[in-house]
Amino acid sequence: MKKIKSGSNVPWFELKDQDGNVFRLQDVLGRKNLVIFFYPKDNTTGCTAEACSFRDEYERFLAFDAIVIGISSDDEASHRNFIQNHNLQYTLLSDPDGKVRELFGVPRSFFGLLPGRTTYITDKKGIIRHIFNSQIDVRKHVETAIEVLKNISEN
Repeated sequence: MKKIKSGSNVPWFELKDQDGNVFRLQDVLGRKNLVIFFYPKDNTTGCTAEACSFRDEYERFLAFDAIVIGISSDDEASHRNFIQNHNLQYTLLSDPDGKVRELFGVPRSFFGLLPGRTTYITDKKGIIRHIFNSQIDVRKHVETAIEVLKNISEN
């Protein structure tokens, strides 16, 4: 498997969203910047803090013409519940077998026991402009994504 890094093309994928609809990456490429964040599990402390940070800054993402997408192995029903419990305005995708996580090369954390937490920011052309990985500082994912989107819009 080729390692994904800044400057790589974002891998194409299809996954079901919280409503069971198929989300196809190719349907948004060329139209929007993307912030794709992989997280371990719905309704856990760190993941809830991260998801709510993206929610709280959602208008800023829209201002940078970006779509926010969260991906975990949880099923559609769990995602619907997570969205309703925390008033999330963006799409959550279900990757039950971890194939998209593997496609992106998201590293595992805590001695390989837990799925990793990594955010990928792409421009409208589908070029990955930045990758941020941190299990600990979950709010930094949002700050980093906004800074990268600001740079994209200025260039």
